[in-house]
Amino acid sequence: MNTNLKDLPVAEKVRLVEDLWDSIASNQESLPLTSEQRDELDHRLSAYQADGDTGRPASEAVKDVRSRL
Repeated sequence: MNTNLKDLPVAEKVRLVEDLWDSIASNQESLPLTSEQRDELDHRLSAYQADGDTGRPASEAVKDVRSRL
């Protein structure tokens, strides 16, 4: 069966994208960082450490978002 992606239901498209992303994420060494990306990550980490604000638990953030829907 040859199914066109545009004909799939949205839920199936999302599942396919999640599966694809999971396969990429499981092999991160196949996507090496450029020196610019590494510098940016170092910059962001330094800014986070200097700020000292650890944020809030993800469960609180998700609850807040859901309350706004």
